[in-house]
Amino acid sequence: MIDDARVHSVEEHLERVLDGIGSLDPIELTLLDAQGLLLAETIVSPVALPGFDNAAEDGYAVRSVDTRDATADAPAELPVVGDVVAGAKSRSGMGPGLAMRIMTGAPIPAGADAVIPLDETDGGVARVAVRRPTRSGENIRRAGEDLAAGEPAIGAGAALGPQQIALLASIGRDRVTVRPRPRVVVVSTGSELVEVGQRPAFGEVTDANSYLISAAARDSGADAYRVGIVPDDHSRLLDVLESQLLRADILITTGGVSMGAFDVVKQTLSEVGTVDFVKVAMQPGAPQGFGHLGNHVPIFCLPGNPMSALVAFEVFVRPAIRKLLGKRNIQRATVQAAALERIDSPAGVRQYRRGVLHREANGDYSVTFVGGSGSHLIASMASSNCLVVVDEAVTEVVVGSRVTVIPLLLSHR
Repeated sequence: MIDDARVHSVEEHLERVLDGIGSLDPIELTLLDAQGLLLAETIVSPVALPGFDNAAEDGYAVRSVDTRDATADAPAELPVVGDVVAGAKSRSGMGPGLAMRIMTGAPIPAGADAVIPLDETDGGVARVAVRRPTRSGENIRRAGEDLAAGEPAIGAGAALGPQQIALLASIGRDRVTVRPRPRVVVVSTGSELVEVGQRPAFGEVTDANSYLISAAARDSGADAYRVGIVPDDHSRLLDVLESQLLRADILITTGGVSMGAFDVVKQTLSEVGTVDFVKVAMQPGAPQGFGHLGNHVPIFCLPGNPMSALVAFEVFVRPAIRKLLGKRNIQRATVQAAALERIDSPAGVRQYRRGVLHREANGDYSVTFVGGSGSHLIASMASSNCLVVVDEAVTEVVVGSRVTVIPLLLSHR
């Protein structure tokens, strides 16, 4: 269905998009494959951490009562009756008035209640001189002091970073159930496009959009699959899209969504009856298509100019991917910055301009604009690090005025 009757606001179109995005079934992955994803289960620890009382330092296991009168001038002299190494398979024992050499992480011998660090002794082998009193429990890591057996280790919804993966490994979990990364399939359309590495003839253009959007999808946390170029051919486009339905959680096309006579994407998908094409009050990226194909697979039809495609991705597709990932914050964080240049903006349209965001010495932000407003300018897009948002009611940004800026920082899944 085509809906060109009115211009939609950015918020209206985004709401429709997010309403059309469901959820993905949790999957079980190995720990490293689960990195950056959200846990879909609460993990209860089957073991205590640490699993046994062990030494926090290299030194000597002693009874604190045997060192109570020790001083540097009159150290406590204790016979050394053995060594305890890390990885010892059985627990040693020692009687009153004795000591055992012990390594960091080694189990505390029965009868000992403290560890005196090596540098507070003479380092003796047969006998050791302890130069100060020890306290009961000193330099001993108690079993379960970090995590008791049967306690929740990590709750459902937690993001799995390196620290969380280390904890899961420590309690013996090598696989966990998580919210999966969405599988995003990217298709560039247009008979004028040629593959990267092929020298374009007159009138041809090297396909950059599929790389741009695939990279943006990966940066958003998805697994991206670049299908490549589909010419302006009705049946060919339908065949390619239908062939990708089984492996796609989101489909994205670029190009062919404007009002031109040869905009095949719009013509083809309008016949399917599940994709709406609208005009959004934004610049660049006004023509947008969104709907579903096959078994309710969301499809985004983005404009063909690179800057239009990038802005549309950031405003509409990235939040959809983050929603599928289960992220709480689906939008990029924004900052307020002082404009260092003057620009005009059309009334009633939300403009997104390329910019370079600067951090001033006082901690405030400022921003300069890169290139013009043309949506085809790839080099200036590559030299930018943010999008400057000019609201619909603003027709002029003067030097020094505050503007909303979306930093385009690389994300870590």
